[in-house]
Amino acid sequence: MIRKLIFGLTLALGCVSVTTNAADTNSPSAKTDTCDDFTNVSLRKLRSTETLNLCEFKNKPLLIVNTASNCGFTSQFEGLETLYKKYKEQGLVVLGFPSDDFFQEENDEKDTAKVCYVNYGVTFPMLATSAVRGSDANPIFKHLNAKTSSPNWNFYKYVVSADRQSVTRFNSRVKPDSAKLESAIKSAF
Repeated sequence: MIRKLIFGLTLALGCVSVTTNAADTNSPSAKTDTCDDFTNVSLRKLRSTETLNLCEFKNKPLLIVNTASNCGFTSQFEGLETLYKKYKEQGLVVLGFPSDDFFQEENDEKDTAKVCYVNYGVTFPMLATSAVRGSDANPIFKHLNAKTSSPNWNFYKYVVSADRQSVTRFNSRVKPDSAKLESAIKSAF
C-alpha cells in the first residue's frame, strides 16, 4: 500500500518516467512504429497539423521525390501515382517532399495541396514544404544527400531499399514509368 502511495506521489510530481513495453498492445501509449535508421523522424503532412512518423514504413521500400508545383516535370505526379498504385500492395511507399529550393513551389501550402491532390489525384503521402538541399535540408534529404548527392532540380527520385542499406538516385529526366526506375524499385523489396 505504501509503495503504491509513494509511486503515485512520485508519478504525480513528475519524478519518474514510465515507459511502456511495445509488446503491450492493450496500452494506448504502446509505440510500435520505431526504427533505428534515418527514417526515425516525424514530419508534418502537407496542409495539415498531423505528423507522419516515417518509422511507420519500416521494412518497406521507399520512393522519395522532391516535388514542385510549377515545374516542367510536375506532370510526373501522374506517373508517380501510377507506380504507387501498382506496387503499394507489395509494400512500396512513395513520399513526396514539396520544396521551393528551385523557386517553383507555391507560396501557400493550400495551393501546393491543390496541385497534388486535385489536379493530379495524388494519394501517396505528401509532406509539408521543406528544403531538400544545403544545411537547411529536412532530415530525410540530409541523409539522402550524404549517401548520394543533393538534387540538382525538382523531381529527383531516390529509391531506398526496405532494409535501408541502399539508396539509388535518379534525376528529373528519368520518368516514373522508366524501366530503370521500375527495376530499382523491384530490387528494393
